[in-house]
Amino acid sequence: MTSTRKAAVVAGVFFLVTEVAAIAGLLLYGPALHGAEYVAGDGADRRVALGAVCEVVLLVGVIGTAVALFPVLRRRHEALALGYVCGRLLEAAVIAVGIIGVLSVLTLRQDAAGTPGAGAAAAALVAVHDRAFLLGPDIVLGANSLLLALLLHRSRLVPRAVTVLGLVGGPLICASAVAVLFDVYPQVSTPGSLTALPVFAWELALAFRLITKGLAEHPGPADGAVELPAAELPAAVARAAGPVRQPVVPVART
Repeated sequence: MTSTRKAAVVAGVFFLVTEVAAIAGLLLYGPALHGAEYVAGDGADRRVALGAVCEVVLLVGVIGTAVALFPVLRRRHEALALGYVCGRLLEAAVIAVGIIGVLSVLTLRQDAAGTPGAGAAAAALVAVHDRAFLLGPDIVLGANSLLLALLLHRSRLVPRAVTVLGLVGGPLICASAVAVLFDVYPQVSTPGSLTALPVFAWELALAFRLITKGLAEHPGPADGAVELPAAELPAAVARAAGPVRQPVVPVART
């Protein structure tokens, strides 16, 4: 297995990990997102803590996709590849802020339940999580999906039928996040879920492609390079080498 094939498989696995961890985390720590109600009730501490662990796994998966693909992408366009890595790091950092918000609600229920202002503090922490979720897994994720899809589309490392999902889904989920920001519809709603489907399909399709087929063996040229037909390569090499100078052999005079 070549290094490029290994990188593709590792990246594909990380993409699948991010999808599973994101869904599991949201389902598990759901009770904590009720804020004051959760702090005042009996709580589901272990469930919420397990959800936070899933979010940490999501964070690792987000970074892992970029690190695994960077050595391959940098050969096609180093600046955009570096931008993708930085974007995924930013996405992971914002996710970490959301995790801290959820765990703080858990700590508040365990240590300060029943104290004045506990419900208001829990509501504020849930708001931090919600805005972090809006910024990270929506806006920054959309930008990262668009950037990666553009890189793969231009370099033809994967079929363009796959990259179209990212080219469409990235801007769509960003637009949806802006709509939520301006109160067009709630963050958790039917329109929000529908606009997230293309990105979800993009990451799944890309993951299965990377794991099963890997990256293209003969991708397109890097930016600024010119791809010549095979028949023209010898002539191009000869032109680049320039004229061949014959050595001068001295002739002895008698």
